[in-house]
Amino acid sequence: MRPLAPFAAVVFDMDGTLLDTEMLFKQIVWEVSGELGFDMTDDVHGQIVGASHDATRTILQDTYGPDFSYDAFNEACGRLWQGRSDQPVPVKPGVPELLAELRQRGIQMAVATSSRRASAMANLDLAGILALFETVVTRDDVRYPKPHPEPYLTAAKRLGREPADCLAIEDSHAGVRSAHAAGLQTVMVPDLVQPSAEVRALCRVMTSLHDVRLAAFTA
Repeated sequence: MRPLAPFAAVVFDMDGTLLDTEMLFKQIVWEVSGELGFDMTDDVHGQIVGASHDATRTILQDTYGPDFSYDAFNEACGRLWQGRSDQPVPVKPGVPELLAELRQRGIQMAVATSSRRASAMANLDLAGILALFETVVTRDDVRYPKPHPEPYLTAAKRLGREPADCLAIEDSHAGVRSAHAAGLQTVMVPDLVQPSAEVRALCRVMTSLHDVRLAAFTA
């Protein structure tokens, strides 16, 4: 396996990368869309994976027209999600091993997510991994969300690192575009969305976080 370039810090996306939330949220999105009388599709869902609330609003209203109430959609999704908020979200395969290896080697770790701060901090805490990260950059911490580079630039700045010294690990197109534009070495581990040709050109695609660990630390 071709090794990754050396790095001093790792900035992780959260949903679909660290936490196995995307499949659960996909089920909620389908349920709510049906209740509101709109047919969700894999194509539309793929566009909103990793997107901010603002971007999701634009995508859904452009797709379904002026009769689509994003506020009602968002409220219903939030209500269903809140109904299971006291249950830990499972971590993705390879997360415990990779985080342990990074910690052992003294490599700094951060999170850059499009989720709101309250939700992000609660989910990371319930998963038992919040304390491992030096900083968590959320939608509430930036003016421009992914795919804008600000989330990753903010994470690198908080870590006291140059972007080029950081590795970004993502699962979405928006996240890859954000990390690449910020100047981070970028890896995509696909979850529900496979990389397009354009996205592949911006990152290294791997099948799991186990592969990321091997590429990073196997001579």
